[in-house]
Amino acid sequence: MKVKKRLFEIFGPILFAALLMFAVFLSPTWIKFSYVSPKVQRNAAASLSPLILKGQLIKRSALENNYVPFFGSSEWSRFDPFHPSVLATKYHRSYRPFLLGARGSQSLTQFFVMQSINQQMKNKKAVFFVSPQWFVPMGEDPNAFSFYYSPLQTTTWIQQEKGSKMDRYAAYRLLQMPSGDSDKIISGTLARIAAGLKPTSFQMLYVNYRHRVLLNEDQIYSRFRIPVNNAKKIANNAAELPKTYHFQQLDKLAGQLGEQHTNSNRFQIGNRFWNRRLKHHVKALKGFQSNMSFLKSPEYGDFQLVLNQFAKDHTNVLFIIPPVNQRWQKYTGLSSEMLKQFDQKITYQLRSQGFNHIDDLSQDGNVNYFMTDTIHPGWRGWLKMDQEINPFLTKKQKAPHYRIDKSFYSKGWQQAGSDFDYYGYSVKGSLKM
Repeated sequence: MKVKKRLFEIFGPILFAALLMFAVFLSPTWIKFSYVSPKVQRNAAASLSPLILKGQLIKRSALENNYVPFFGSSEWSRFDPFHPSVLATKYHRSYRPFLLGARGSQSLTQFFVMQSINQQMKNKKAVFFVSPQWFVPMGEDPNAFSFYYSPLQTTTWIQQEKGSKMDRYAAYRLLQMPSGDSDKIISGTLARIAAGLKPTSFQMLYVNYRHRVLLNEDQIYSRFRIPVNNAKKIANNAAELPKTYHFQQLDKLAGQLGEQHTNSNRFQIGNRFWNRRLKHHVKALKGFQSNMSFLKSPEYGDFQLVLNQFAKDHTNVLFIIPPVNQRWQKYTGLSSEMLKQFDQKITYQLRSQGFNHIDDLSQDGNVNYFMTDTIHPGWRGWLKMDQEINPFLTKKQKAPHYRIDKSFYSKGWQQAGSDFDYYGYSVKGSLKM
């Protein structure tokens, strides 16, 4: 008896703790741990953490409290005094950007991110940064997608899918990624959805079970998963700005700061980026982009998933199309004609479906201190974007009327070249009859 009692004293607490954790993770979703403090929301909004991108609770809480989703990629990490988060903080805007994206995240990642915040996007506003560099022949890098992949977002989407063209295409694309095959039951579920079939009862039972465990895990742990806090960086940058917003004064300051931070090279590339990434092998990069094209890519189909979801949620979106640093573009041989054709193609995909809020900056690559490196905006670039972002988010906008065209999922559109002539599209952006 003494031995049994001793064993219970040793292992009893461990067993009890294990049973308690098991009960918590399998608890019904009505048992919530949903309070997220304003400080956690503020830190998460600018953290650019992959864990925040994959989660749900913090994003939902923030978007219900005047934060606006800013979808994109690595550009949001280029903080300077004119970054959208800095300007919104300094000038006490009625909105706060919630930055969603990091290096390597593209349209397919963002589509699944949206699944965790659909209710918070309904009839609301968003900003979406469209990077030309996403539209390479292979599309989104499978390894990058796997890094940002969230089983919680996938199970959330499966619970809501209706067998639409959007759902079938999303399942098909997910199956092309290693993440789609990481769970055999989920993989089988995706295969049925891609084929236009409903998941089996067993598959949905498993999906619901996984969703409950993942959701409870997110609710318990998410607020402790903010490894990067950029709040101090934002405050320090805001301190460099004048108290009153005056565009001409700010534009002059942006030019001065840009000049100070790019004085090590003739391409107006930030000194830090230049010294770390380019300085020692710049000669080998001359002309290396002469054969690069952004016209044929599965990214156009993934981008259509994003547009389809925005339309489904009636989200009013401002799309930003950035330029490429023209000095660097000429040095590396990246075709200006190809970039012009890319702009025509992506703009047509947007406007023909009713997405008319477009801040097209594609012609500004030669503006002094517009870019902070080869492809990312900075200083004067951020400031010019603010001329569209601020009024779009602070003033009332007409409700959008979207007309989703399923043909944009087709291989024909994805592979349409410079004249858009493959699938019945004209170069001028009007559908051939």
